[in-house]
Order: sequence, then structure tokens, then C-alpha cells
Amino acid sequence: MKAHGTSFLNAYTNSPICCPSRAAMWSGLFTHLTESWNNFKGLDPNYTTWMDVMEKHGYRTQKFGKLDYTSGHHSISNRVEAWTRDVAFLLRQESRPMVNLAPKKTKVRVMQVDWKNTDRAVNWLRKEASNSTQPFVLYLGLNLPHPYPSPSSGENFGSSTFHTSRYWLKKVSYDAIKIPKWSPLSEMHPVDYYSSYTKNCTGKFTEKEIKNIRAFYYAMCAETDAMLGEIILALRQLGLLQKTIVIYTSDHGELAMEHRQFYKMSMYEASSHVPLLIMGPGIQANLQVSSVVSLVDIYPTMLDIAGIPLPQNLSGYSLLPSSSEMFKNEQKFKNLHPPWILSEFHGCNVNASTYMLRTNQWKYIAYSDGASVLPQLFDLSSDPDELTNIAAKFPEVTSSLDQKLRSIINYPKVSASVHQYNKEQFIKWKQSIGQNYSNVIANLRWHQDWLKKPKKYENAIDQWLKSHSDAKTI
Repeated sequence: MKAHGTSFLNAYTNSPICCPSRAAMWSGLFTHLTESWNNFKGLDPNYTTWMDVMEKHGYRTQKFGKLDYTSGHHSISNRVEAWTRDVAFLLRQESRPMVNLAPKKTKVRVMQVDWKNTDRAVNWLRKEASNSTQPFVLYLGLNLPHPYPSPSSGENFGSSTFHTSRYWLKKVSYDAIKIPKWSPLSEMHPVDYYSSYTKNCTGKFTEKEIKNIRAFYYAMCAETDAMLGEIILALRQLGLLQKTIVIYTSDHGELAMEHRQFYKMSMYEASSHVPLLIMGPGIQANLQVSSVVSLVDIYPTMLDIAGIPLPQNLSGYSLLPSSSEMFKNEQKFKNLHPPWILSEFHGCNVNASTYMLRTNQWKYIAYSDGASVLPQLFDLSSDPDELTNIAAKFPEVTSSLDQKLRSIINYPKVSASVHQYNKEQFIKWKQSIGQNYSNVIANLRWHQDWLKKPKKYENAIDQWLKSHSDAKTI
């Protein structure tokens, strides 16, 4: 795809977690506009997505695999952890990240659910798309390279197992894998420390453990790539490749032990930066676009490809001006798409609402109300590993980026409404459980820590509920 199409080198998620990110991609709206605050709260099931609009304009549409953009997914643990992130306690929520090798050395189809959905998509192309007189749009959502569930962490387990077979592992250049640099625990930003602790990553990890986690992750990426290959091969065999536009992207990244974390939920590059490639008729081949773009740009791009007028309220911009052969000047694109992207996070494993403004040179990360938690500023050209927070060193840059961020989103106000939402949801949930509350809350994913001092943690929640109520009354 890179050789035959356009790749966007600086593409970002608008929220580094499954459901809110997908809500942004399917709606073309920033997370604070969809109010998709956590993995349970996405778009209303009746929301008009870009696919719905295309269907109304005569497209034959089909979706296979992981969708995850409407409300109601993910575990009770996930929800309770997101709601209680303001509580003054620190509990391990995830299982320690680990690797697991499939017993059969030659196993190709490790992630069977994804392969099944890939087969379904290929069959649909053969039976439906190739015989249709209508133009078609097909969506295939894969779980990979997401880590696998770790049942050892109890009833509401997380996903901390990197799982593959020797077949895929052989495709990874083990010696080329870099061990990421870590800041000492005592020097970590407080929000990063909270993330690392709740993800069970503050213990000791050997270099071999870290290298293995990264190798298994790359092997899982190789398996994902093979599924994309099956789709492209089917299009070629059916004579559809020359008249079909293919877009490949992801809802978020994977830290794979960078910054002493795995998973996502972070604004660091490994978590927030996503692949985005477009290939097909009229798309420039072997072009790399360095301008910053994000997943809200998918909605207007899809409509633009179909020649459908764009609604006025979208947060995103069409990517066609930067990738189409009709516009061979990237400078032109810069005039259409703003020179920044916005990403925000309000869910579990992070104890403050987080806002990232990414420009060509800078990454600015603000938290909560903009005052109670120190911001971060990284110059990605001189510090690609994001190890040196220079916010205090460059106060003018920090202040100017903060003003720009506030002109896009009133983030202290958004943070306050998320605080309020979390508290209200927690109270509703607590009331729905009734007398069984103490038992249920103790046995969520954090049970390994909670059960050591259950009274202490229950009291901390009571204090949080009380203090928030008092603040509201005042």
C-alpha cells in the first residue's frame, strides 16, 4: 500500500482507546462533541455515520468484524475504573504484561476470529461486490494487533497477553528491536506513574521480557498485515483493484513497554500515533504526507471520494486534497487542513482528563483544569522518544499552545463535566447493586490489591463522593 498509494506519516487517533476513537472516526466529530467519555459510552446506535450517508446515496454497504463505536461494550471493571479515577487510591487493574506462544509451530491462523471475518469479507467481495451494479463500501474491523485477554486476572480480566506462533515470530528481526528508554519511577509525570501502576508495570522487567513483548507485538502486526493482503489479493483476482479505493488505519497504537507501559490510553507516540494509508484510482502512488491528520478526517474523506457534499458541523477535513492526483501540491493541503490535530482521553488507567494538541514541531499535553496537573511539552524533532518535558523551559511556547488548545476546546469545562458524569454514573451503579456492593467492588480487576484493605478503599470512595457533593453545594 505504501508503494502504490499515499501514506500519512503523522496520523493520530482522536482518543487513544477503542470505543471513543471509533466514535470519532464514524461520526467525524471530536470526542468532547460525541461525549464518548469511556469504553462504555460511544455513539447512539441510531447515529448517522458516513456509511449510512453513503448508503442513502446509492452505495451497497457491508460491515464485518469489530465495530465498537456505539455504547454498551466492555466490562463492569472497565467502567468502574474509569468512573473512580479521581479517587485517592492506587490499585493495580491489569495483569502484568506477558507473552504466550501457540503450541503449534506452523500455526498461521492464530487470531481465528479475525481470520473468520477476513474470509467473510473476501466471500462478500466475490459474491456481492463483483456482481453488483452499485458502487460498494466494505468495512472490516480486526482485533489484532490488540493484546489477548488474560483470564488469570479474575472475572473481569484485562488484555495483557501478547500471543503469536513461531510462524509469525520468524518474520520479526529480533536483533533490530530496540529496548525503550525509561525515566526513573521517581521522575515520572504523576499521571504517567498512575498509568504505569494501574497497568501493573512498575515492577522489575528484564531486557529479555521487554524485548519479547515487543517481538510478539510485531509478530501480531505481521499477522494483521497478512489479513490486509488477503483483501487486496481478492480485489486483484476479481478485477476490482484498479477501481477500488482501499484505506487502512487503526483506532490507536500499542505502547508495548515504551514509557514503562503497555496498551494505549496515553498521548505518547506509540499509543496515539496510528497508521493511515490510502491506495486506489486517482490516489498518488509512493507519496508520504508529513502534515498532521487524525481519524475525524475519515468521515469527510469517505464522502469526498463518493462525491457527496460534506455537512458543515464536522471536526475533520477531507484527505483527498493531499492524496489525490488532482492536487499534486502538499502546500495546497496545508491551506485546507489546519496545522494541528486534537486528541483527548477521559477513561480508565489515567487519573485526569488529558488533551493533546499536536502541531508539526510540538506535542502539548494539558490535563484536567489546566492548573492542578502540570502540562507536558515535547519537541518531537529533537526528542522523538519523548523523554524530556520542556514545558517549564519554554514558557512562551507552552502558553501559546495552551491558548490555541483553549480556542479549540474549553478543556477545563469539559474536564468538569466528565468529573460530574463519572460521579453520577458511579452512584447509579452503586445503587443498582444494593447490598451486594462491597462484594462486587472488591472482586473487580483490582481484587489483588483491594482485598488486602477493603475498608480503606471503600472509605476512599465515600470521601470522594462526599467531597464532590460538598464542592457542588458550595
